[in-house]
Parts: sequence; C-alpha cells; structure tokens
Amino acid sequence: MASRHTSFSKSSSGLLEVLKARLVAFGLVEIDGRTYDHDVLVEHGRVSRRRKKASKPERDRYGHTPLTTAEPLPWHCRRLLVGTGVDGRLPVAPDVIEEAHRRGIEVLILRTAEACAWLSSADVDETSAVLHVTC
Repeated sequence: MASRHTSFSKSSSGLLEVLKARLVAFGLVEIDGRTYDHDVLVEHGRVSRRRKKASKPERDRYGHTPLTTAEPLPWHCRRLLVGTGVDGRLPVAPDVIEEAHRRGIEVLILRTAEACAWLSSADVDETSAVLHVTC
C-alpha cells in the first residue's frame, strides 16, 4: 500500500490526504516514492496493478487494449481520473463513461502526466485513478 502525504485544506476535517504522483518516463510512474512499470489503479490511496485481461477481446476493435467496464475499475469515488498514457493513446470505451455517469462519478480523461498532477492535489477519498504508463 502506498503511503499518504497530508497537506492543509479547507475541508471540514481541516486536512486533505493526497498522493504524490508523477510520470517518470515512458513506462514508469511514481506514486509516493514507489515506482511502477505497469498500469495501475489508485483507490482510497491504495495502488494496485490494472487487470486488463477482460478488456483484451476489444483490442482488435480499438487497435490497443482499451479501458472497459469488463475489467475491475475503482468506482468508489466522486471523480475518476483516467491517464491515457504518455501520448494519450489508451482508448476509453463508451461503457466506462456511461457507467461512471450512472454512478454519479465525474470522469477526467487526460494524458498520464496531467492525470498524475491532478492526482497529486486531489483528496484520495474522493478521487480514484487508472494510469496507463506507456503509449
């Protein structure tokens, strides 16, 4: 489990828990000082490997294994950040957007470096992320 950094905020508790995240290089993302060389999910401050196998049948349709609701996604949030890679090439299937809206979750689809910047200033209890580390 990744450690959490605490910074000041105007929240009701007075504190906001955030993770420090950055895209180090193509294929590498660093979250709270730990480097990952694979796609990750972030939910409530916990980092885990993205399990994309269930989305692979859509690969031919998109030219790349897309993000779909067939795989486990971090839905326990108010905002879902999707980091689409260094060049923004991870396809996000429409069913992800539809399911997020059905659940009342805001979706932000950004290149991974930008998603990391957002994540680094977001409350870990309100923001989850899927970060693609390559293309």
